Amino acid sequence: MRMDHRPANIGRPGMLLGLLLLSACNAGPDYRPPSVSDLRIPDQFQSASTIAAEQDMVDLARWWESFEDPVLTQLVDRAFAGNLDVSAAAARLRQARATLRGTQGQQLPQVGTSASVSRSIGADSRARIDPTTGQTIGSGGDTTVYRGGFDVSWEADLFGGLRRQVEAARASAEASEATLRFTQASIASEVGLNYVEARLAQIRLRIARENLAAQDDTLEIVGWRQKAGLVSGLDVEQARQLRAQTAASIPTIENDYATAVNRIAVLLGDAPGAVNALIDPPASIPLAPGVDAPIPAQVIERRPDVASAERALAAESARIGVQTAQLYPALRLSGSFAGSATSIGDVISSGLGSLVAGITAPIFEGGQIRAAILGQRAATDAAYYAYRKAVLTALEEVENALKGREVAERREADLAVSYEAANNSNRYAQLQYRSGLIDFQALLDSQRARLSSQDAAAAARAARASATIQLYKALGGGWQMAPIPAPGPYEGGSRPAQPQRESE
Repeated sequence: MRMDHRPANIGRPGMLLGLLLLSACNAGPDYRPPSVSDLRIPDQFQSASTIAAEQDMVDLARWWESFEDPVLTQLVDRAFAGNLDVSAAAARLRQARATLRGTQGQQLPQVGTSASVSRSIGADSRARIDPTTGQTIGSGGDTTVYRGGFDVSWEADLFGGLRRQVEAARASAEASEATLRFTQASIASEVGLNYVEARLAQIRLRIARENLAAQDDTLEIVGWRQKAGLVSGLDVEQARQLRAQTAASIPTIENDYATAVNRIAVLLGDAPGAVNALIDPPASIPLAPGVDAPIPAQVIERRPDVASAERALAAESARIGVQTAQLYPALRLSGSFAGSATSIGDVISSGLGSLVAGITAPIFEGGQIRAAILGQRAATDAAYYAYRKAVLTALEEVENALKGREVAERREADLAVSYEAANNSNRYAQLQYRSGLIDFQALLDSQRARLSSQDAAAAARAARASATIQLYKALGGGWQMAPIPAPGPYEGGSRPAQPQRESE
């Protein structure tokens, strides 16, 4: 139940001064971002001591350019322009900004108008006789009547409820923009990771086919030696088994390559197969330099997902004020004017107007308003915990990425030595087998070791490149210079073309 009072005189100076003073009040708490101490941010990362300083710092805003791979750069730029997740996030940002403009409009007076023209035709032109009464209808000359009017209404934001709504809408729009930026950073890293997977698959295919050719040669040699009575059929069957095992791995690797390339096409907003011609020419796995170990607080400032969570917290805090303002009176001013005359110039002079001020205030709402306030405070607490979780998750991802890159570098170095040793061992084994110094089992073992070490070395290089990409993403790079996609077909006033039915 709300009480409605209409004061007899709203023009008193004291009342106007009181309204001005009240309009400076804002219900609810004034938002302040949580401090570094509240978030428990450490001074440095644990893995910082394991990362060597780099002389050439990487530009995190466009980290993919540090790989010096023009194909990768082209793919990431195309993903920013065509990725559907990015386009959807951009549309949600424009929606949030439109909501903000609409909320700001609630603070302004609302004005409406109406107008009409009516004309009656007299007997001189179209008079007729009523057959029932015998009277003449429409006698007299032609008459034109003009009517016009307008109405104005405005709600005085005495306790800042509307201002808090604008504050919440602005924070929500900023959160939507940060979400867009996080989506762009995620898409850039996903394109990079799939690109590395595609290049790794190409290298593994080359390794498997080279080893398959070598094993074909070995199988041929063993067959000759069997015909000469120098070895038994056991050696032939073992050679066949190893050759078939290597051949069986090729379809799986081809599938891995197709999966990565198709995924890249979809990330670019295209159908599978759209980027095959660009990626099909084999190339090596690109590598990029690392970065200096950052300060945790700097990471929090750069990460758009953390910014999105913080802005969501600000919006929820402002909504406490929106609910709290419902406890206090509300003043609404409204005025109207209406007039009619036989000429346009006389409509205003013949009109009448009115101005009404109404105050509404809650008396008994069954605890609904205070329950809504408590619920909104709980929602703000939930947003605070979500923000703290986003901060901790960001720190965790950086820690893991720093450690992952360090481990990948060490593993790549060790596996390079392993492959070199396995390759040398295989050459010695082939020479000794042909000389009859070792049996065929020793030769097979050396071939298996060579294939395994070669494949592992390639995978280690890819793991290092992937760890670097994940580090760049964890540090909050990849969105700073990304463009915001243009509005879609519905925002432009047209709908996408619909497929016609066969009957049409």
